[in-house]
Amino acid sequence: MAHLSFGVKTAPQWTTYEDMLAIWQAADEEPLLEHAWLFDHFFPLTQDMSGPCLEGWTVLAAFAAVTKRIRLGLMVTGNTYRHPAVLANIAATVDVISKGRLDFGIGAGWNEYEHSAYGIPLYKPGERLRRLDEACEVIKRLWTEKQANFEGRYYQIKDAYCEPKPVQQPYPPFVIGGGGEKLTLRIVAKYASVWNMAGGSTEDFKRKNAILDEHCAAIGRNPAEIARSIQVPINPDNLQETRKTTQDYIEAGVNHIILNIRPPYPEGIVRRLVQEVVEPLKSSRA
Repeated sequence: MAHLSFGVKTAPQWTTYEDMLAIWQAADEEPLLEHAWLFDHFFPLTQDMSGPCLEGWTVLAAFAAVTKRIRLGLMVTGNTYRHPAVLANIAATVDVISKGRLDFGIGAGWNEYEHSAYGIPLYKPGERLRRLDEACEVIKRLWTEKQANFEGRYYQIKDAYCEPKPVQQPYPPFVIGGGGEKLTLRIVAKYASVWNMAGGSTEDFKRKNAILDEHCAAIGRNPAEIARSIQVPINPDNLQETRKTTQDYIEAGVNHIILNIRPPYPEGIVRRLVQEVVEPLKSSRA
């Protein structure tokens, strides 16, 4: 039976550093919660985009320094926002700060408004995915080779250093988010330790899950090496509903659950999630 893991997510929008920190430190004290996540956006993903939105990697580095046990990452980094060589150094630094607790989330990027507002090119979907494929290779080489070289269509590095290396060997696990069946899932099969489906029904998940297995077979990779992940928005007023939704995904084959907590954070919500969602679901699988 595949290992079933639970984590929490606090998107750094319409909230404060201090309020998120309280959630993360509470999660760090709960052994049944294994991972915690932020997102990688510069404006809130709400109708009103003018509100507060803290930068994800900066907050992640801070949280890495003040937590002890829980694994941590961004769900997921937009590849288009940073050159992959720069991102490799950022992520390696967070892995060092956390003493080897980084799960490296990455995706192709999608937010049109952020790109147009900041003047960052947002390429057509096919090119974005080809760039993601090359970026994963660039990052992997920088993390594993003393002096890395890569001559791709979109990215080139020459005699490049990334020191110090990440603590985790051979490198932090890649967590790839997205659901594109032809290109994205092929990249997942090639690089990922965790695949996160960014929304959709259990039927959507089952179909994409089977396609991911096919991509793994095509390159000779054991599909059991890739955890299958979903994000579940919690309803603090009805955690029974949250538990039922999560149970449905587990029965469909999901084994990596991210419970998305939205601000304002209710008092004691982390403890309640563990007691009313995580413990019952874990017990039912024992």
